[in-house]
Amino acid sequence: MNTKTLDPTKAVPALHAASGWWLTTLDRMERTTLADPAIRILQRGIRSLPLGDVRDVLRGRPLGHPVHPFLVQVPIGCWLSAAVLDVMPGEARAATTLTAVGLAGVAPAAIAGWTDWADMPPEQARVGLVHAVSNAAVVGCYAVSLAARLGGRPAKGRLWSWAGMAAVAVSGALGGHIAYRQAVGPHPAG
Repeated sequence: MNTKTLDPTKAVPALHAASGWWLTTLDRMERTTLADPAIRILQRGIRSLPLGDVRDVLRGRPLGHPVHPFLVQVPIGCWLSAAVLDVMPGEARAATTLTAVGLAGVAPAAIAGWTDWADMPPEQARVGLVHAVSNAAVVGCYAVSLAARLGGRPAKGRLWSWAGMAAVAVSGALGGHIAYRQAVGPHPAG
């Protein structure tokens, strides 16, 4: 019996190459100053919003850590669950509902994210802006998916949902880079 197995000595170099490419791309993104004038204007505008004590809540001061990573679990969880249901027979209605609930959960997550982003230093803000743009692509994919599902075109809805999930992966990797590699942590109490 001839069985093929994954040769780890071949897979690991490919993983290292992909990881190296990704980190190099992120390093370049951090150093690229092209969007800095727009970033400064956007950050100033967001900081000037009269949010009062709500700003502290959005930034997670009462919890001791940002709430944005917590809030993104709603859309991501709904969309991942919808993707699972999309491959199950007879679950189209549930997948449609989860797609809609995921879209409804975007606004709170985005508002908290923008509130955090407004105080980030340039390197983090540059990656954060790309993260936000990629999130706009995610929302676009899922909005088209929902429209197709509600319009009686479930196959088109599933395709757009899967495209959205791929965009979520990229966006999540960017967000993870900001949170972990760039070490964006809690906002100090006070």
